[in-house]
Amino acid sequence: MHDTKDAKDTDRHLVLLHGWGMNSAVWEPLADDLPPGIVPCPIDLPGHGDRPFSPRLGDLWSWADACLEAAPERAIWLGWSLGALVALAAAVRSPKRVEGLILMTGTPRFVRAADWMPAMLPETLDQFHAGLLADPDETLARFLALQLRGSDDARATLRGLRRRIAERPQPDPDALSIGLDILRDEDMRGRLPDIRCPTLWIFGSHDVLVPPAVAERVEILMPGALTAVVQGAAHAPHLSHPHRTREIVRTFLTRTEDPVAGPSEDRPTP
Repeated sequence: MHDTKDAKDTDRHLVLLHGWGMNSAVWEPLADDLPPGIVPCPIDLPGHGDRPFSPRLGDLWSWADACLEAAPERAIWLGWSLGALVALAAAVRSPKRVEGLILMTGTPRFVRAADWMPAMLPETLDQFHAGLLADPDETLARFLALQLRGSDDARATLRGLRRRIAERPQPDPDALSIGLDILRDEDMRGRLPDIRCPTLWIFGSHDVLVPPAVAERVEILMPGALTAVVQGAAHAPHLSHPHRTREIVRTFLTRTEDPVAGPSEDRPTP
């Protein structure tokens, strides 16, 4: 369980799950500017940062279970990219423990299909798989750059992201490989109607990995969910556009008991 000994009984906890190849250091700017009474609980995904990896952690559901073991008994969960998939799985696995979801540039299906076009080509993930075997460091560097491609001030944001990631240990190669398998193989679309907690999806207008057109699809699959698009952002709006992203997150956190009052000014138009 996460150490929350300094939290008050009236505090609410916010689990923070990073993306593929990252670690919990990426949350420091956001965690420092949360509404009063919200306690940040950053958790490293299996095999990332300071978290060890085990061969038994071979699929999305085992990753969700591992994060649930490290999380407070009840919390709002914020997941970025791969972390968003893990957060969705945690909400399905233990709905009483997940009181709300914030899904940052997440999607229920990362790869393209005939009935799901706003997504990556499978070949993109295959290339990263091949790159992991040939040159893991270069593959991670390429993935970092891809996440910020097209965003405002991408170069400076990329420098900051690299600096934060370097503060923690390198991810386990087996965890990276399984993480890519999860991104390629998982399809959570059929699970979305079963998730009842207040949910906010945040997209970047220039995201090449999770196109903002996903917003229209999840609004159909998950009635009642809120969506927001950060203009000028790519796959990491909390890093490239921290002020606007924090504003959207803070608004949701302070209004989770009234989910219809979300950040409508940022909702995409059909």
